[in-house]
Amino acid sequence: MNVLIVGSTGGTGRELVQQALDLGHTVTAFARKPEKIKITHERLRVLQGNVLDYSSVDKAVAGQEAVLSALGHKRWIIKTTILSEGTRNIMRAMEKHGLRRLICETSLGVGNSWGRLGLQYTLFIIPLLLFFYFWDKKVQERYISESKLDWVIVRPGALTNGRRRNACKHGPKVGNYLWTVRISRSDVAAFMLKQLTDDSYLRKTVGVAY
Repeated sequence: MNVLIVGSTGGTGRELVQQALDLGHTVTAFARKPEKIKITHERLRVLQGNVLDYSSVDKAVAGQEAVLSALGHKRWIIKTTILSEGTRNIMRAMEKHGLRRLICETSLGVGNSWGRLGLQYTLFIIPLLLFFYFWDKKVQERYISESKLDWVIVRPGALTNGRRRNACKHGPKVGNYLWTVRISRSDVAAFMLKQLTDDSYLRKTVGVAY
């Protein structure tokens, strides 16, 4: 399958690129700073662009069969619309080119999973450090859920760089109101890639954690 990976230089994004190649997919890695992608492969194309620039997004989406988004940034304490507006550009290009499948990573604690990232995140980390980031994720999810695409929103727990276990809890009630649930970026990527062909969570939000 020809897949476009957005946010390909982040932790989950790098795992998506490598695992997609391992599965035999033809991958286009979309990045603002393509020099950060150290993977080389005959089925990998690295394309420079910015999700806020529709023309570069349109070029990246052309010829693809699905889009996986691990879009993120580090402007946590200021109000931005990078996630929501970038995702709108992706969906606009997908609709133009006739793509249907969008798999997008957000986070537990967004929307109706509020509180499921544990007390530390709910009472301290999100309101004090990540308020605007999570606000933008909420808008991002709303745009996706209102679209006519075949989407899956994947909400992981707190991300780690741990080893891949090939096993995790997944579903609408994943998480805990008291303690922080976690999952490796490697397992998140593996779960997202499964959603390319699995319709179990089609047009749904799904939490993933250990």
